[in-house]
Amino acid sequence: MCYYVDAKLAKKQIKDAFGVGYNGPDYEGSSFVNGFAHPNIPIILDDNPDEAILGNWGIIPPWAKNRDGQKMTLNARIETIGEKASFKASVNKRCLVLVNGFYEWKWLDAKGKEKEKFYIQLDNDDKPFALGGIYNVWTDKETGEQLTSFSIVTTEANELMAEIHNTKHRMPMVLDKTIQEAWLDDRKIQDFSFPHYNPKLVAKVV
Repeated sequence: MCYYVDAKLAKKQIKDAFGVGYNGPDYEGSSFVNGFAHPNIPIILDDNPDEAILGNWGIIPPWAKNRDGQKMTLNARIETIGEKASFKASVNKRCLVLVNGFYEWKWLDAKGKEKEKFYIQLDNDDKPFALGGIYNVWTDKETGEQLTSFSIVTTEANELMAEIHNTKHRMPMVLDKTIQEAWLDDRKIQDFSFPHYNPKLVAKVV
């Protein structure tokens, strides 16, 4: 799965890496972002691919009365994304989640009491890259506030990630530049699952 990312991105980094401006409040991010805190992270939406905005991690489906379920929607499994109530309305509402990397822990014993922490990136000379996400714009009926929230889509792990994430064998949908536009263009979502698409990743112990 994917619950911790490096999202310390300056406006210039977003512009240089993704060719878009950033439209939102001041944002510096952090090199260790915990999804369970429902942080704001820069994302690019399919209906406005020329700018980045802040999205809140943990999708809130259209029917939700409040934000209580966000801790359960940090990730969306690509195999069942069209079946789950929280995600099926957003299958074709795609976004790019902008990061420098993400973290995963390898279990060194059967019960996970000893673990090794890895930092994983797209193999692209240490530049920011995108994770595939889905999103929804949710309206709080009590306050009228609108919130753009997202989930990171996960797939079966490739060889490298299966070695690291050696319990559940999952990985986030890592998108290189050649496939980002296709993700936003609503191509059939299963086309992006492993092994149909297999990004080249690098990892190091941290």
